[in-house]
Amino acid sequence: MNEPSYLTPQGHAKLKAELENLKGPQREAIAARLRSAIQMGDLSENADYHKAKEDQSFLEGRIQELEYILSNAVIIEEQAGEKNTVALGVRVTIQEEGFPDEETYHLVGAQEADPRNGKISHESPIGRALLDHRVGDVVEADTPGGTIRLKIVKIK
Repeated sequence: MNEPSYLTPQGHAKLKAELENLKGPQREAIAARLRSAIQMGDLSENADYHKAKEDQSFLEGRIQELEYILSNAVIIEEQAGEKNTVALGVRVTIQEEGFPDEETYHLVGAQEADPRNGKISHESPIGRALLDHRVGDVVEADTPGGTIRLKIVKIK
């Protein structure tokens, strides 16, 4: 059974654009490099040919990966207004116990996770701990750095 790939509309569009670029201009560029390298003759010692074949292999692998992700995509629609519980697609503001600052994260699928830009995966230790909880709840997340306690301040 195929695992769904949870994507926001923006993430879906970004991956789709990447796929189109890889299948179009990138594929054509590698094909041109291969043709040029083949014309040089003696492929056994042709470093350009071997590098182009390697690049082609990585490109085709990424194309397959993107096609799989997009074919199993479940689009997460953001709903306006306040939410009652933490779910995929919401923005949740948390405060770590013992720290005065609050942090806001957008809970997204694993393909779009980018913690430095405020996007955490629902499969991450913090994301899993927050799911299905409400404002005011204190949850524990088992992270690689140890267990942390987080208070849910706001869900949007």
